[in-house]
Amino acid sequence: MVLRPRRFWLILVFVACALAIGSASGLDQQKRPAQQPAAPAVQPAPPPAPALGRLPAILTLREQAEMYNAWLTVRLERLLPDLMRQEGFDMWIVICRENNEDPVFTSLVPFTTMYASRTSILVFTDTGPGGIERLTLSRAGIGQYYKAAWDADRTDQWTRLGEIIKERSPKKIGINESETFNYGDGITATLKKKFLAALPSEFQSRVQPAERLAIRWLERRTPDEMEVYPHIVAIGHAIIAEAFSRTVITPGVTTTDDVVWYFRERSRQLGLTNWFQPSVDIQRPRDTPYGQSSVIHRGDLLHCDFGIEYLKLCTDTQEMAYVLKDGEVDVPKGLQTAFAKGNRLQDIHLAEMRAGLTGNAILAAILKRARAEGLQASVYTHPIGIHGHAAGTIIGLWDKQDGVPGLGDFPLFEDTAHSVELSVRSVVAEWGNIDVRIPLEQNILFRKGGASWMNQRQTAITLIR
Repeated sequence: MVLRPRRFWLILVFVACALAIGSASGLDQQKRPAQQPAAPAVQPAPPPAPALGRLPAILTLREQAEMYNAWLTVRLERLLPDLMRQEGFDMWIVICRENNEDPVFTSLVPFTTMYASRTSILVFTDTGPGGIERLTLSRAGIGQYYKAAWDADRTDQWTRLGEIIKERSPKKIGINESETFNYGDGITATLKKKFLAALPSEFQSRVQPAERLAIRWLERRTPDEMEVYPHIVAIGHAIIAEAFSRTVITPGVTTTDDVVWYFRERSRQLGLTNWFQPSVDIQRPRDTPYGQSSVIHRGDLLHCDFGIEYLKLCTDTQEMAYVLKDGEVDVPKGLQTAFAKGNRLQDIHLAEMRAGLTGNAILAAILKRARAEGLQASVYTHPIGIHGHAAGTIIGLWDKQDGVPGLGDFPLFEDTAHSVELSVRSVVAEWGNIDVRIPLEQNILFRKGGASWMNQRQTAITLIR
């Protein structure tokens, strides 16, 4: 065996690796379509830490817990008494089990209570001047927010619930049961059966569905929440601005899936969660050579749908961007006109939102005005808050433009948040007279003075140079 210098072996390894990489690249070039460059093996990485300075401030989890719990205290002590009295309940009982929580449960417990332990029972009783008594019948405590009212070593959980009801003798008992509203239908058939079996006979007739109470509790935002909510929306807008830029998109290389996963990775990097999988799609002119390719090219019109959850409040945003062709300095006039029609439909929408009207009445008014102005409009607005598609009135669904029975019959209340989601269609001459769809979605607060945008809305198509 001949011993060779270490340098010789290093050079040999380097040459072998170079030959292997070159061979693989050659094969890859042979497989790659001429007009559809292959996507990179890994989607664009989120910007490094310095880019965080361009985003609105994001609290640590510990700081979020402190802020959210402060909000919860106000909600339980000030908001809940008003709502229970307005809906006529002097007792509200929320019952659910682990991994099958009532939709209202997480909104009633502190930031660090992340699930219902075994069978969890919350009992709210209106004591009049003393406010709302808050009891928990669970093995796990819920801190300072609820008084523990059950000793598992002394009595059965359901027996104790019956005792509490009898001791307080409520006139009207609410449970979360509804044929119409999913957010007011949290009690399961099994738990209702057990509840009624534990309920003293004289109280059976006093049990009523509390669907309206559950919905109004979930949809109502306090002044503190409404002050911070636009900041949360601004975070979502900032992430979209990053995604719809050359920081992330390289024309001819980046795919729509690359941008989708950028949204997911960037959210995770910032300590945020997504309540739905983001989406990115492309519209192109009639004579495009790129067909249905998912690779983003110059001259493409992009659309995204993206939402985050932060401080237990959700956002839902759809925006559009245009990738400039070589030599272009702005979006084609036909696309600008189409986008302006989308903004006009948004203006009509906000103007027609009036407290006390049902979602169906608001939908009809919006579409009547839109059609009178020649807009090819579709409206499908939903409440937003603790959940993404949240509790409250529905203003249309994409496949129900004549009204939504039940869900659209609920009235619009003040101090609520909504995701104004809609679209218009418009013929674009520069694109071969094809019908282009402009889908837009922005979040609003509806208060005594009317509807207002949270943070801002998109008023022009974003340029990607």
